Amino acid sequence: MTTKYQSLSFVAGLAGLASVLVLSGCSANFGDASNTSTATAMHIQGVVHGGQQSLNGAHVYMYAASTTGYGGSGIAASTTNAATSLLTSSPGVTTSDGTNFYVTTDVAGNFNIDGAFACTPGTQIYLYSTGGDPQLNGIGTTTGNNAGAGLLAVLGNCASATPSGAFPSVTFVTMNEESTVATAFALEGFATDPTHIGAPTSVAGHSLSATGLANAFTTALNLVNQASGLPNATLPLNSNASVPGFRINTIADILAVCVNSTGTASSGCATLFGDTHNRAGTAPTDTATAAINIAQNPGQNVQALLNTVPTVPPFSPTFSTGTDLAFGINFTGGGISTDVGIAIDASGNAWVPNPGTNSVTEISSAGAFLSGTTGYTGGGLDAPGWLAIDGSGNVWAANFSGNSVTKLSSTGAILSGTTGFTGGGLNKPGGIAVDGQGNVWVGNSAANSVTKLSSTGAPLSGTTGFTGGNLDPNILTIDGAGNAWVSNEGNNSVTKLSSTGAVLSGTTGYTGGGLSTPYDIRVDASGSAWIANARGTAVTKISNTGVVTSFTGGDISDPSGIAIDGDGNAWISNNASNVETELSNTGALLSGANGYNGGGSGAEEGTAIDGSGNLWVTHTGTAAVTEYIGLGAPVVTPLAAALPVTPTTDGSSNAGTRP
Repeated sequence: MTTKYQSLSFVAGLAGLASVLVLSGCSANFGDASNTSTATAMHIQGVVHGGQQSLNGAHVYMYAASTTGYGGSGIAASTTNAATSLLTSSPGVTTSDGTNFYVTTDVAGNFNIDGAFACTPGTQIYLYSTGGDPQLNGIGTTTGNNAGAGLLAVLGNCASATPSGAFPSVTFVTMNEESTVATAFALEGFATDPTHIGAPTSVAGHSLSATGLANAFTTALNLVNQASGLPNATLPLNSNASVPGFRINTIADILAVCVNSTGTASSGCATLFGDTHNRAGTAPTDTATAAINIAQNPGQNVQALLNTVPTVPPFSPTFSTGTDLAFGINFTGGGISTDVGIAIDASGNAWVPNPGTNSVTEISSAGAFLSGTTGYTGGGLDAPGWLAIDGSGNVWAANFSGNSVTKLSSTGAILSGTTGFTGGGLNKPGGIAVDGQGNVWVGNSAANSVTKLSSTGAPLSGTTGFTGGNLDPNILTIDGAGNAWVSNEGNNSVTKLSSTGAVLSGTTGYTGGGLSTPYDIRVDASGSAWIANARGTAVTKISNTGVVTSFTGGDISDPSGIAIDGDGNAWISNNASNVETELSNTGALLSGANGYNGGGSGAEEGTAIDGSGNLWVTHTGTAAVTEYIGLGAPVVTPLAAALPVTPTTDGSSNAGTRP
């Protein structure tokens, strides 16, 4: 295994929480049951603001996210992913628009739902405000209503079918541009527009999609304080996880120019809608949809949008120049050191190996360090560089310096003895992967071999491992046929091995196609392998039949990590340019000429995508991990869960597909 340790400075995002609004009888809900109030909330009340101005006459709807189909980038709005309106008829409280009920804000922007709703326990609930007249010093605009004003806020999980117990910790909600940004980015992988948000509750006998959706709602709650509508400085469950408030503020200011205007014909709305088309080329008609489109296309017309932020913006601090509007949460502490690879489990938790501290860190989907202040240790962990997670949730760590493999339970218990599994030719193990039968494959960088272990750690590849095919292994991955694809860093090739270790790629392996110090490698749903070339400006794709192609652009430069999201798009972490590049499955550049860096400055290393569509990235030489919120499409996790128990003949699988 080659670990690139370089000196760098990663600038953590500065949170923009200036103050917290203290309201009598009001409570913030951060989506964590252990921290929520047990008080009963009979009335969900709130306020709707455009910037610092109240919106008079806005219509506030309550929706449950769809449980029958996905919203998301590239998915058309339809009845299968339409959210369900929840407000019911209540004289003096709700009004009907002919189809759905809503409550109306007063001149101060206040609204009161007053229990006039019914929700199904376990569903994810949010508010959507449309229209309203922006008030400045008690005076509205000449038009009386801004149809282009659309705002979002998350309530979270419905706990009870009885309104009095549905949201026990929610009594007051501020709806503004900041809550809209948090909701749009956290839910972008599940949203087409404000009324088409959701995910199927059960697919192929599992509930990964519902887990990903619930985690995304919690993320929205964690980014912005529910009562004040302001960004949190850090995540509620982790004071070491900084929320980039200045980037949330800036996007909110971009939206506010339209919300606080005379309407859709104003220059503020016309500019915003003209610069925030979705990927199908359709312009939004309100600011909530514009926010979703920005989240799905954070590199589109960036400077033009930044130029609309007023000199004295409603939310500050801000930034004025940049190449993208993406943003991420930066994690430090918890044992995180100069980490390399990263893996995501079925619950959406991120697992990070720490070769510098001989530990493994587990970060929950809500951002808590589940492995304590130092990470999980013991069990022979010795410079672990890469991890793999099996279908039972066990975590396998390749110990580069220990010539061993450590198996941990989903709660961090050591399952492989005090020294880990040894033998079978393990020698400076680097890459590690699990196949559909639960067997573990390990690349031995010092022995030009690959070791295969059973789920109990018994060697299945003899005393020296599989050899031949020009192996000089670093990272490897498994396709749906049970074949292992191995990146050979030292000889610029890729070797493909059958499930029994037979070489399928000839004596020299696959070459060409821009292969230059090939490093991380992943397969897509068709069984094709994607390779990041750590010393080059290209990404290589090798089809399941051995056709080699390469792709460049998007500031690809010394790419180290690669992941495939739920839409089959490839995400590349670039060690030299410090950005994330997105390519379609055919190699089309989706992230623009500059890629995304979300305001960070760290050398990108390993990468993985979770079931909510968040992109997790480690950084070379920096004790930090970044979770880019809502960049990709939700994907099946862990990777082994996407592989069939009965191998396919062509290598196809559910890798790189939505849960």
